[in-house]
Amino acid sequence: MLVSAKEMLDKAKAGHYAVGQFNINNLEWTKAILQTAQECNSPVILGVSEGAGKYMTGYKTVVGMVNGMIEELGITVPVALHLDHGSYDHCYKCIEAGFSSVMFDGSHYPIEENVAKTKELVAAAHAKGISIEAEVGSIGGEEDGVVGAGECADPNECKAVADLGIDFLAAGIGNIHGKYPENWAGLSFETLDAIQQLTGDLPLVLHGGTGIPADMIKKAISLGVAKINVNTECQLSFAAATREYIEAGKDKEGKGFDPRKLLAPGAEAIKATVKEKMELFGSVGKA
Repeated sequence: MLVSAKEMLDKAKAGHYAVGQFNINNLEWTKAILQTAQECNSPVILGVSEGAGKYMTGYKTVVGMVNGMIEELGITVPVALHLDHGSYDHCYKCIEAGFSSVMFDGSHYPIEENVAKTKELVAAAHAKGISIEAEVGSIGGEEDGVVGAGECADPNECKAVADLGIDFLAAGIGNIHGKYPENWAGLSFETLDAIQQLTGDLPLVLHGGTGIPADMIKKAISLGVAKINVNTECQLSFAAATREYIEAGKDKEGKGFDPRKLLAPGAEAIKATVKEKMELFGSVGKA
């Protein structure tokens, strides 16, 4: 059964560890992440971008698939199904479809409009027991068509959004989606510390978890980050393992690749990536 992400992230903030959000794109990814979470006895958040939701034919299909897997695989760890970088309209669609958590990315709006839309969505989500994440200060890079410059958030604007009753907050601190360039300046811990000072016990979110050095990850957790998003690293590991399988010429008989065999190495690669991240974030054994 899907759960809100609020309780798992409140526990993570208090316990000084972080829960991983791993984005899903198909059955194989979802299965691999759920199995790894169960094996690691770790809570987990399954992230779904609007593009991935469309690719999987719609949000109701995603909800049905995830709920079915939780039952069929005997998953007992807490699992939240979360809309990632959702627009105003798609937050409502996911609330109605049965997601247990949504993110409203209003960072590209003027702060007044971000506040107004977030306030409305908080009421709608909480009326159904669904957790909600908001964003202040866009995340750099591009993810599924969502482009951000990567500026640091204004701590006072973060407090204004936090006071609306959101369950966790994504604040830009120099992090970006995708691979980090060689000239990346690193995370602004001064900004993160200032945000935590103003938002108190509210769990904070670090997007763009791929490629951030382990010492920065641990310092971010010490300054209130309780949720870390990982997507690109899973994409890269899945692609590399699949490519290796194809190039190895496993299709000896010329009958065509069995998709179950073709996608299996990629799924195992995702398992290894997810386990590594759960260990780094400190969520192993915290279910």
